[in-house]
Amino acid sequence: MSGVEEVDERVSLDLLKHKMAKFAKERDWDHFHTPRNLLLALVGEVGEVSEIFQWKGEVPKGLPDWKEEEKIHLGEELSDVLLYLVRLADMCGIDLGKAALRRLQLNAIKYPASNKYTQYP
Repeated sequence: MSGVEEVDERVSLDLLKHKMAKFAKERDWDHFHTPRNLLLALVGEVGEVSEIFQWKGEVPKGLPDWKEEEKIHLGEELSDVLLYLVRLADMCGIDLGKAALRRLQLNAIKYPASNKYTQYP
């Protein structure tokens, strides 16, 4: 897409949150960004990611057989999912980074490294 430059800055959830808030405010979209609307938009974007994988079967790590334009398209759709998730968390007053770290700690307790899982439960 023309006018799009590679960004050479450190990306954090906080940076994305602030950029999304600014983006919405500049367009007077805040009144559209209710938790419900953002959730539905997020689900739609997850559907778009699913569509990319729909007929590919199992795909090896790194997507070695994919064309570059397919990887770019996937990156764009995954970014849409991330941006809606960050915006949804912001509109719900959730610190997504802290919530994710807490979830990792809870998962470490629930699934200790001493237990090796060789199949789905």
